[in-house]
Amino acid sequence: MLSRREFLNKSALTAGFLTFSGSLIAREKFERINRLTPPEAAADEDFWGWVRESYGISANIINLNNGGVSPQPKVVQDAHIEDYRFCNEAPSYNMWGLLDKEREPLRVKLASLAGCMPEEIAINRNSTEGLNTIILGLNLKAGDEVVLGNYDYPHMKQCWEQRKRREGIVLNYIEDFNFPVEDDAKIVEAYAKAITPKTKIVHITHLINWSGQIVPARKIADMAHSKGCEVILDGAQSFAHFDYKIPDTGCDYFATSLHKWLCAPFGSGMMYIKKDKIKNIWTLLTNDPNDDDKITKFEWLGTRSFPSEMAIGNAADFHNAIGGPRKEARLRYLKDYWCNKVKNVPGIRFYTSLKPEYSCTIATFGIEGWDGGDITGHLFDKYRIHSCPIVFKGINGTRISPNVYTSLYELDTLAEAIADIANTKPPVKAKS
Repeated sequence: MLSRREFLNKSALTAGFLTFSGSLIAREKFERINRLTPPEAAADEDFWGWVRESYGISANIINLNNGGVSPQPKVVQDAHIEDYRFCNEAPSYNMWGLLDKEREPLRVKLASLAGCMPEEIAINRNSTEGLNTIILGLNLKAGDEVVLGNYDYPHMKQCWEQRKRREGIVLNYIEDFNFPVEDDAKIVEAYAKAITPKTKIVHITHLINWSGQIVPARKIADMAHSKGCEVILDGAQSFAHFDYKIPDTGCDYFATSLHKWLCAPFGSGMMYIKKDKIKNIWTLLTNDPNDDDKITKFEWLGTRSFPSEMAIGNAADFHNAIGGPRKEARLRYLKDYWCNKVKNVPGIRFYTSLKPEYSCTIATFGIEGWDGGDITGHLFDKYRIHSCPIVFKGINGTRISPNVYTSLYELDTLAEAIADIANTKPPVKAKS
């Protein structure tokens, strides 16, 4: 006789199996796709149409803002809902007595995906929580210096500014870039120039959310380490987006939001700290001091959403079924597809490189005479295309971020809309 929990586990596994490999149709599709290289698979519309059917996406809105947050595949939603119902049957027992024990297998699964030891992974709610935990937990004193960029995410900059106001640390910002940047040496040199003998930390954003620019994290990290600095890497937009392992970046500290490109439940995240550095970081919330060298000390959150947490595993399974290299190839293919359709539109400007080493699926464009907010509004009002306006430090445009469920038809509609905007007189701004 199966227990309730065993039944739910079996049901979730069966759902995932049927979605990706259990049916004859699924097996046939994977047998075919597995014979193709990732670039060849990226153009297989039959396979990606089937992936699209695994999502419950809107039929009325074209969602091209997956860089903000991505929808979850149906198998992830189903697992989340089933565990939520299960928790409500006997909350304190089912959450802490049963589901809490399943965090360790989940930690192992995420560590495998990240390419590190389970003892280096903490499961939390998002990048902001993870990076703030690291930033506020570092042992820094007045006069210690930190290198960061104006294009880092605002919540991270604000956290560093708080430490500056409270403790007198010094923040050295790198020079601003004119995006896109297609020169690793130029990016590394910008960080190197900002480092002084007093610099303790170099903070890097792996993929800059404003423009989709990928920075050479490993080269910056190696340079920073050679100067005696530790490295924090913001992987909010890069993890499960393009294929890499966290240790390959050379960072000491890392955090990401799993509800972006892993398509895990909203409000799920992951933090990585190299094992020998865990003891040096204070927790954001109180913990047992006997756990100072354990990654689990960062998970003393009180009552948490166990259903959201457990469904992360289903999202990882979905991601692994597609395959990291195959997913990356498809995401690049989608970006290149629409960008190549509109690159000759009069007045268009890309703030994103089309070279694969400097971007993946996120691209930001502007149109001469148009404000980014007006472009975004026109896309939605006339074409029901949901995108993200970017008006920040020399960037004035709209960010487009498709995902694996995005169809070429939707990107054809985007290309049509961009050509329409370029041929339309921009709105007249009201005088203040």
